[in-house]
Amino acid sequence: MFVGDSMTIGATGDFTWRYRMWQHLNATCAGPYRIVGPRHTLHDPAEGTAASTAYADPGFPDEARRHLAGWGEGWLHMAPLIGDAVRGHQADTLLVSLGLIDLGFYTNAEQTAENVRHFVAQARQAAPHIRAVLMPVIPNVRASADPAFGTECTRFNELLAKAVADLSTPASPLLLTSEPEGWDTGRATYDGTHPSEHGEHLLAGAFAQAMHQAWGVGGPYRAEVASGAAVPAG
Repeated sequence: MFVGDSMTIGATGDFTWRYRMWQHLNATCAGPYRIVGPRHTLHDPAEGTAASTAYADPGFPDEARRHLAGWGEGWLHMAPLIGDAVRGHQADTLLVSLGLIDLGFYTNAEQTAENVRHFVAQARQAAPHIRAVLMPVIPNVRASADPAFGTECTRFNELLAKAVADLSTPASPLLLTSEPEGWDTGRATYDGTHPSEHGEHLLAGAFAQAMHQAWGVGGPYRAEVASGAAVPAG
């Protein structure tokens, strides 16, 4: 199950990094797998709602579009939802990219880290053996322009790493991804925050690398394989 904010749900016309991961898993997984979640749409900027089904590749099947992501939603919003989502959709692995929205609008680094811990507790209550890969807050235009906000992002990432170390268990392992290799907001995003097609590959690749190295899921990430629809590899 993909869990995230605007960078994960994507907007009308996007492929999304979820699509890149689907392509990657199709090419590298030795056995069957399912992508699950209560939502399947993109954010529609014109309407301001999550009602768009206009993915860049119309061949992206509905069952692979599933997620728990929302434009403007963070750890604060997802912590109360994750238990029912995991329970209802029988998720066993979570790929989570959250935090920027929290720090930007709702909670400071310490409060956001507490919501991470609440999120993990709720997910485990629904599925005691669930595993998760967590993405730190990655470089963005606001963090570059606002030193105080950049400091808060750095502090949260330190607390996130501590939470992963404290909470990970053999029965329910947690992984912290590295910042996507080569992430540059000028090329990896289209507006300083949201991933471009190149950025989608970098995000998917970071999650794929973590799962492959720690759990033997899939294989090394190759952008040309995960492109689909004749998209340049970036």
